[in-house]
Amino acid sequence: MIQSRKDCFGILNNVFPMGNEGLREIVPECFKCADRKGCLQTALKTEQGFELRSEVLDRSSSGGLLGSLKRWSDKKALSKRQKGQKGAKE
Repeated sequence: MIQSRKDCFGILNNVFPMGNEGLREIVPECFKCADRKGCLQTALKTEQGFELRSEVLDRSSSGGLLGSLKRWSDKKALSKRQKGQKGAKE
């Protein structure tokens, strides 16, 4: 039996919208959903998800030279994954 997914599956602004205080929040209905983990993971693999993760890295504190290098490395890895996703779709 094939299980169908909800229309909101993997859409970042539906499952992880911006809250009133400018922070993203998980929708309370999502906590009851059996697909919540896969849904959020799929949403983070979209173009908007990559942008969100990049913004989070930009806002994080540097923590000195090592922190800056780690953040740079993380952003580079994220960029490579994003380009890999685009290449796989084409």
